[in-house]
Amino acid sequence: MKPVYLDYNATTPIDPGVARAMLPFLHEHFGNPSSSHVFGVTTRQAVEKARKQVARMLRCQVDELIFTSGGTESNNYAIKGAAHARRQKGNHIITSSVEHPAVTEVCRYLEGEGYRVTYLPVDEHGLVYPDQVENAITPQTILITIMHANNEVGTVEPITEIAEVARRHGVLIHTDCAQSVGKIPVHVDELNVDLLSIAGHKLYAPKGIGALYIRTGVSLEKCMHGADHEMNLRAGTENVLEIVGLGEAAEMVNENLLRYREQMTLMRDRLESGLRAAFPDSRINGHPDHRLPNTASVSFRGMEANTILSELAEVAASAGAACHSDQVDVSSVLEAIKVPL
Repeated sequence: MKPVYLDYNATTPIDPGVARAMLPFLHEHFGNPSSSHVFGVTTRQAVEKARKQVARMLRCQVDELIFTSGGTESNNYAIKGAAHARRQKGNHIITSSVEHPAVTEVCRYLEGEGYRVTYLPVDEHGLVYPDQVENAITPQTILITIMHANNEVGTVEPITEIAEVARRHGVLIHTDCAQSVGKIPVHVDELNVDLLSIAGHKLYAPKGIGALYIRTGVSLEKCMHGADHEMNLRAGTENVLEIVGLGEAAEMVNENLLRYREQMTLMRDRLESGLRAAFPDSRINGHPDHRLPNTASVSFRGMEANTILSELAEVAASAGAACHSDQVDVSSVLEAIKVPL
């Protein structure tokens, strides 16, 4: 039996259309986009075309978008860059207890530099409430970073409402959209955030490419120093091959998101219905309504996830717990939403 791949929140394959768009830049168009000759002009035009494609997907201005090496770098730049740029105004950051390590580890690093971080609890569905955020704000608060959608249980956070709280208090807000882009609409004019991270390999583009939206007027302290690439915000010769791939994937999202969403919802609901019928004691984790159309987090009473998956060699999925010899480390997300063990 051919293995069944169900781990799309970890990574997606490269779409054939994305691969076709990238191919000329693997062999034929190899110039440095900073060069002024025809080889460089060709790749520069490709980079700017991709920037326009991603900007259309996010509904932002072209000059508000820079390319990075992925979601982790985007999150690092957004959080560290904002914290260091606003250090004179305060040292308090607000985040949630269900963030990806690309956010939580950055926050813990900043705690070692003297910043204070509040990790907000979530409800049983993984939701952060705007009034929680408001109650946590102090005169020293300089940044709020809350993910748009959770990578494990799929819960979609009320980012627009949280952004309204941030605006009222003059606090910057960043959201990690690595899991939401390509699955639900992600538009900066609706979310009203200052900073937004995406990762290419979550939407059928290659691994190692991402982007960061930086609202006009928002200042970040640079993390990468060198020449003045990416509007002098991120040094390093642009990864033209993968930028082209990200642009093409964004174009596909622009054109097909509704169809993608409907198909993913259909497949997710079919899987969950089958599991409920076969295992009446199973539990679907995450919000019943406000969640990603492609994500199913299922718990089985009295069973360890890795034990189940070890018996399903033909199924590729991620466990909610990682087993290490004689102990089980429960996912911090499942702990936060208090899933029964």
